[in-house]
Amino acid sequence: MIPRLERYFRLAAHGTTVRREILAGLTTFVTVAYIIVVNPAILEAAGIPKGPSMVATILSAAFGTLLMGLYARRPFVIAPYMGENAFIAFTVVKVLGHSWQTAIGAVCIGGILFTLLTLTGIRSWFVQAIPRSLKYAFAAGIGLFLSLIGLVSIGLVTTGVPGAPLRATGFTEPAVLLAIAGILLIAVLLAHRVPGGLLIGIVVITIAGYAGGISPVPESFFGPPPSLAPIFLKLDILGALQWGFFSVILTVFIMDFVDTMGSLIGLAAHADLLDADGNLPEVEKPMLADALATVVGALLGTSTTGTYIESAAGIEAGGRSGLTAVVAGLLFLASLWLAPFLTSIPAYAYGPVLVIVGGMMLAALKEIDFQDPTEWIPAFATIALMCFTYNLGIGLTAGFVTYPVIKLAAGRRKDIHPGMWGLFVLSLLFYVFFPGHG
Repeated sequence: MIPRLERYFRLAAHGTTVRREILAGLTTFVTVAYIIVVNPAILEAAGIPKGPSMVATILSAAFGTLLMGLYARRPFVIAPYMGENAFIAFTVVKVLGHSWQTAIGAVCIGGILFTLLTLTGIRSWFVQAIPRSLKYAFAAGIGLFLSLIGLVSIGLVTTGVPGAPLRATGFTEPAVLLAIAGILLIAVLLAHRVPGGLLIGIVVITIAGYAGGISPVPESFFGPPPSLAPIFLKLDILGALQWGFFSVILTVFIMDFVDTMGSLIGLAAHADLLDADGNLPEVEKPMLADALATVVGALLGTSTTGTYIESAAGIEAGGRSGLTAVVAGLLFLASLWLAPFLTSIPAYAYGPVLVIVGGMMLAALKEIDFQDPTEWIPAFATIALMCFTYNLGIGLTAGFVTYPVIKLAAGRRKDIHPGMWGLFVLSLLFYVFFPGHG
């Protein structure tokens, strides 16, 4: 069995082992398991019942992640996107007044368009058009974004006041102190190169939280999943095809396009999976996995899915092949019955991993030419706006807009791949249609 796994996932070529890939899959899953609870909680604001929504979240994540592992053979997790779910719930339904069924119909249309663009090679062409400096800027920007998510989730950073939008919380809170201890513990484990150090940190801090009474021990570790019937195949595609809904479809399409592109390339750069030209070999395979998962997710009744930046935790734990994703995908399926236990893992336990992994991803900065303003300025715009706007899409599109403009103004038109102009136009449309509070 193990030799077959090693051959199928080409573990020797990636310099990894079955044991390391399993640990990486566990680590990735634990860091992304929060989506099992958070996604249904957000979509509930749109009127989607929480129980069935949790099942749809798990099944769409399992389908996409297993497809990513078995077909694309990449160590990335696919799950419903944060940001896109909020756009559906609070903007499309709450503000614009559309039904959640129509909103999910728009998600399905976006997934179908992505599938067609992937099969025709257009998405791959766009990815190859992205300059090397921006690809590594995606990795660094995602790193800062992850660290900020981690600091917020553990309660160390919170919203402030006008003029000082962020502030530190009290350092005497037990959960915050335990999270800080978790960061230090993981740092020490990594310094000693302990295998599975990230996962060990999560487990130790979770147990410490239970023992100290900071978090309650779950009453039940097992439970049958709720019925999916209330939302399965309830999407309204015809309603989403009306002209008045065009701006919503365009926004959903562009958000997923730029988020997935940035996450995929950024994670690949961090995992050292890019080739000498800075491209991800066979990039159409993970893109097709992402596109099909979005279609299936919409049929199940959930929002846009895509490659998750938290996959960086598993990559840092040593995951380099699709076996990492397969392990995570199987754990998603198991979580249908283990949700009470998995969702009890507190933020102060997995938050430290996000902080540490985010810092590790800043290593991508060394690949950016800071002697060339036409390269580092668009890269900086990407990184800064990804983090400071708390929106990956805004940072990505900022890079796509500034890069060709600065190159053209500097008289270096030959540096601009023709596909960059397509990304430039899409990015401008993103700013035109995307709500400012998104």
